[in-house]
Amino acid sequence: MQERTFRMIDPQGIAVHVYEWLPHDIQMKHGLRGIVQLSHGMSETAARYARLAAALTEQGYAVYANDHRGHGQTAASVHDIGDPGEDGFYWMGQNLSQLSKLIRQQHPGLPLFLLGHSMGSFVVQQLMYSQPDDYDGFILSGSNGPRGLLSAGARIAELEHKLRGPLYRSPLLHALVFGPYNRGLPRPRSTRFDWLSRDPDEVAQYVNNPYCAKPVSVRFYVHFFRLLMEIHRPEYMHRIPKQKPIYLFSGDRDPVGLYGKGVQRLYQQYRKLNISDVELKLYQGARHETLNDINRDEVTADLLQWLERHRTLSSTSAYAR
Repeated sequence: MQERTFRMIDPQGIAVHVYEWLPHDIQMKHGLRGIVQLSHGMSETAARYARLAAALTEQGYAVYANDHRGHGQTAASVHDIGDPGEDGFYWMGQNLSQLSKLIRQQHPGLPLFLLGHSMGSFVVQQLMYSQPDDYDGFILSGSNGPRGLLSAGARIAELEHKLRGPLYRSPLLHALVFGPYNRGLPRPRSTRFDWLSRDPDEVAQYVNNPYCAKPVSVRFYVHFFRLLMEIHRPEYMHRIPKQKPIYLFSGDRDPVGLYGKGVQRLYQQYRKLNISDVELKLYQGARHETLNDINRDEVTADLLQWLERHRTLSSTSAYAR
């Protein structure tokens, strides 16, 4: 495949780092099957999706992904990794939307699907009701539905923000959010991040990546909790278009999705909203990063099959461009 990077300047003057992956054959650009835009997870970088991009481009898809604010090469320096700035999650969504418009200009008439993983999936869930016309379908990986105790976490984050300042990296908040994630795993556990994948090499690559596994700021948690409390409010969810397809996939040993229960709850919510095309895949034994787990080839093949079905449908549907 062909890979290039470029900078996209957003309305606040932030230089957002963007990856573009295209099929190797230059002529394929004139016969692309569709576009997949990626929204990566917390404490990682979009560069980690190069393997998925290779599989997608081999099948004729163009792939775009930006490093979110406070992540990867969009962060001003290594010291800024983990802090997205004020209203950072709002601007993550705006940056995704801005990139989608550039993609549409570059590839007019092609279906565009937005895939969000983990933190990135929650930003996608917001775009599904706030700016749904940017996309022809939505894909949520390692996501979750409504849950309790968010208000308690939000209060702790607000208190830490008040006492320690917005840039403080709070061990308390980190322990509250991530502390339980390894507990449900069999021993021995090699790292604090074994909950990500059953593949120890993938976990090691994450731990050793200079852009990954960094603690995030108190300000990050303040706005993240606000986002999580907003996206499942009924008045917002009812604004999600009924005709645009949604695909959810997760591991049934993923603590972020409450070991499948939270993802199933979200799936049922979409069904109750009368969304006409919503699909859920739960992979037995898989952990949080199914695209990096030992069954990743199966997960990728299922994703490609879903894209092919919906790429074809989008050319004749009411939401086609």
